Amino acid sequence: MVTVLTVDDSVFMRTVIRDMLIKDPSIEVVGTAANGIDALEKIQSLNPDVVTLDIEMPKMNGLEVLRELQKGKVRPKILMVSSLTSKDAEATAEAIRLGADDFMLKPKDLPHVREIGDELVAKVKHLMTLSSSETPKKPDQHEGAASRIVLIGSSAGGPPMLDTLLKDLSPDLPAGVVITQHMPTGFTAALAERFNRIAPLPVKETENGDTVETGKILLSKAGVHTVISGVIDDNGSKSGRIVHSTAPPVHGVRPAVDKTFESAAHVYGNRCVSVILSGMGNDAGEGARAIREAGGVSLLCDEKDCLVYGMARSAIQYNAVDRVLPLNRLAKEIERVVLQMEG
Repeated sequence: MVTVLTVDDSVFMRTVIRDMLIKDPSIEVVGTAANGIDALEKIQSLNPDVVTLDIEMPKMNGLEVLRELQKGKVRPKILMVSSLTSKDAEATAEAIRLGADDFMLKPKDLPHVREIGDELVAKVKHLMTLSSSETPKKPDQHEGAASRIVLIGSSAGGPPMLDTLLKDLSPDLPAGVVITQHMPTGFTAALAERFNRIAPLPVKETENGDTVETGKILLSKAGVHTVISGVIDDNGSKSGRIVHSTAPPVHGVRPAVDKTFESAAHVYGNRCVSVILSGMGNDAGEGARAIREAGGVSLLCDEKDCLVYGMARSAIQYNAVDRVLPLNRLAKEIERVVLQMEG
């Protein structure tokens, strides 16, 4: 049984979050709090496993709660619940730096708040599987521009899967990694910060002009497409560089997985491996086809491990799939495929 304390200054949000959580018989909501001061007292008295924590609250806000928790011995898992504003995006990134374990986003339209119920339950349960310590990174050996690339695309339901996949990657993976995760503008910086705790390889949000480097993970910045442009180095070897594009959304999203996959196929050809995780819609199918036609390898996560299977199904419809594997076998398969590629 996972015990949860819900903290939000809105009676409506406290009630909705509680109602969504208690639908799962493995979750017990042991209390609620309307501000940070009340939350700290209840964390001490109730000792919950997980706290869902709002950012903006009277008397003491969510960031101040996190700072206070750093001083004490009681340390529940913290799930920040953020609004879709630029101010909240900055605060969410700060919350992750202050030790919050994960975050989720409230819909702009309050009548649709209950639609996040499945994601909320999944995140609360997933938090109990995470180690509280940061994964040690191997020393930076400045391995330089990547001659091989791993491309990962995901959307709804993807972040918890990425936790598992990234945690399992080899610290000696001889490739660069680029993740494109559908997310509102401003929030990928916090997500990259989170992944950096979990992955054995360093993770950062993309910046325009970044080189795709061996042994490093780039997370596509929300609000722009991540396009991979070809670069020839002094030794005549071809590698990739990140170009941020403000071209119109594709499939209603920006960044679009198709944009990243298709551009990478042109640069890396048969030295690409693509991986599609959970997500709704058709993004990723055309990109996976481009990679396969260029001689690369296209992997899908098994449907039973995905919250939504739309993106993966689009790749199947394009006949752009080499292998379908369960989530817990993807990292090993990525490593196997990459090692077979010409460097």
